Amino acid sequence: MIKTDILIIGAGPTGLFTVFEAGLLKLKCHLIDALPQPGGQCSEIYPKKPIYDIPAFPEILAGDLVDNLMEQIKPFEAGFTLGERAETLDKLEDGTFVVTTNKGTQHNAPVVVIAGGLGSFEPRKPPLTNIQDFEDKGVAYMIKDPEVYRDKKVVIAGGGDSALDWSIFLADVASEVSLVHRRNEFRGALDSVEKASELAKLGKIKLYTEAEIKELHGDDALKAVVIKHKDEGKEDTYLEVDNFIPLFGLSPKLGPIGNWGLEIEKNAIKVNNAKDYQTNIPGVFAIGDVNTYEGKLKLILSGFHEAAVMCQYAYKIINPNKRFVMKYTTVGGVEGFDGSKKEAKKEVIQSIA
Repeated sequence: MIKTDILIIGAGPTGLFTVFEAGLLKLKCHLIDALPQPGGQCSEIYPKKPIYDIPAFPEILAGDLVDNLMEQIKPFEAGFTLGERAETLDKLEDGTFVVTTNKGTQHNAPVVVIAGGLGSFEPRKPPLTNIQDFEDKGVAYMIKDPEVYRDKKVVIAGGGDSALDWSIFLADVASEVSLVHRRNEFRGALDSVEKASELAKLGKIKLYTEAEIKELHGDDALKAVVIKHKDEGKEDTYLEVDNFIPLFGLSPKLGPIGNWGLEIEKNAIKVNNAKDYQTNIPGVFAIGDVNTYEGKLKLILSGFHEAAVMCQYAYKIINPNKRFVMKYTTVGGVEGFDGSKKEAKKEVIQSIA
């Protein structure tokens, strides 16, 4: 059982910034995310996409924003359960909550904060009747550890940046990489398309365009795929493989959280925005794009604001008999749990005085 002060569902920008705001209040956080790395959509879908509405940054890449947030929360030693989806929420007799993931990992906290963006991201699966038979037995919908594919025969399906980038990366890891796309044109960055084409000319990637995976074959594990070509005069290709990775993107869904007894409106969680962003379940908050209220703006900076307000009220739940006096970080600095402290600069304090 993992115990913490604040359990955060979702490790996107809003969830990560919550760690910082909670840390200033000396509250420990643990985050759960279904994705294999922190950052949510910013890391998984568009790490190279520029964002223009983050204060003090005229422009910042989504991936760089996540890197900066991770650096900002280092002093507060947050825990992470990654690659697991929050499945159930149970309230104990002592008033605390237990959240269990789809892999059985249990987490206990007096405060639960849902910061899941647009919800949990579930992979878009190709319509193959027996694909579930091979999940974790050769079929995967995202790449967590590239070394798993060392010296393996890998086939990737998709036409976006993820499919192209991973095909290029695995060309130096796997013994054989095949990229299958149903069109001739790819949706990814031009530079990636050119690199993949060059690797195909060098024989480091097998490129199948205007084609799609039709069948999966194997017993206890995946052994082969059948590629169907759009050209009716061309016979299907039988390809022996160790791994099949369809990279068709992720579909945002509220997922199991929708069954927790929360008040839902248009696939979002209703909260009390006039006070603390608490849901209809006392002790459970929702911040960021996952929540809804009158006047809601689905912006990262809105999530940051909601995180700051929410943490003040979470502190009162966790420490009902203590009074907290807020100090500006420009004066008090930032002190981590290990006792290290970033002091405010002298000239800043003088300018305030």
